[in-house]
Amino acid sequence: MSAASDLHGAVAVWSGDRVGAAAAAISLPDEASATHAMTHAHSHTHGSGCGHGHGLAPETFDRAMAIGVGLNVTFVVAELAAGVMAGSLALLADAGHNAGDVLGLLLAWGASWLARRPPSRRYTWGLRRSTIYAALANAVLLLVACGGIAWEAVHRLQSPEPVSGVVVIGVAAIGVVINTLTALLFMRGQSDANVRGAFLHMAADAAVSLGVVVAGVAMAWSGIGWIDPVVSLVIAVVIVVGTWGLFRESVDLALDAVPRGVEPEAITAALENLSGIDEVHDLHVWGASTSEISLTAHLVVPEGCDRDAVLATVDGLLRERFRIAHTTIQIEGPNAVGICLQRSPDVL
Repeated sequence: MSAASDLHGAVAVWSGDRVGAAAAAISLPDEASATHAMTHAHSHTHGSGCGHGHGLAPETFDRAMAIGVGLNVTFVVAELAAGVMAGSLALLADAGHNAGDVLGLLLAWGASWLARRPPSRRYTWGLRRSTIYAALANAVLLLVACGGIAWEAVHRLQSPEPVSGVVVIGVAAIGVVINTLTALLFMRGQSDANVRGAFLHMAADAAVSLGVVVAGVAMAWSGIGWIDPVVSLVIAVVIVVGTWGLFRESVDLALDAVPRGVEPEAITAALENLSGIDEVHDLHVWGASTSEISLTAHLVVPEGCDRDAVLATVDGLLRERFRIAHTTIQIEGPNAVGICLQRSPDVL
């Protein structure tokens, strides 16, 4: 195989995919000082407003993961065979990269399974929160891969290498089809950072393979050596732009920031507009996983109010309007307002 086989090196070796995966956050609201004046009802509302459950469970992608893994395993085997027969180090290197894709999909799949595991006595919230950390690692690895692509592209601009090879272009074209089909399997899961991470990885792979095809054909037609590294740099920029949002969202979730699309002020206003609620304070909202939201709050209700009815109404509002499934609500009477230690916005 000629030096053309190294065409994929600037693009494929560094575009290794990894993981996106799953897990939960802990909601332990601080209660006010235990005084006789404090009248409160501490309730976890899920589903019917009493009891414990997670009605808005994350959507499963088991079938999509199985198909994606199957397609990519088949492609890795075919690429290894083509690399051996053609003597192409680039194809062998890309086969290793695509094996990383398979590992990434398997890890994402495993994380999705872990997220659905029931809580235990040790992990009382299950393992949902691991999705957040995996999505963050997923984004970081993609950005590092882009740095590798850019580094190699700059090196090749300084020291151009001749590129040709019908086998390399043909296998890359197959990679475009395989990775595009796999990415399409995750199109409907874009609201979940974990699933979106898997989608971005496969879409990035498709872009990388397409870049190899375009660069290979253009160079074969024109003989211009700098086309390969320039295409690599363009691909790196496109991947960074697509990954940056995932990176920022994952960092926010890891730091228990309010999930995107959720406005605490809107939640507070909606709760205070309900009949039977005089005040809302100590409200916290965060991502329990990449697809689930948790909330804690203290509600001040007047004496004689039906607190069970208030809890049921609050639970329905949070589920239907804000898609918050896991809520921990503490109800306080008017006399407890002045002594609630969490009433100040500066206190957790």
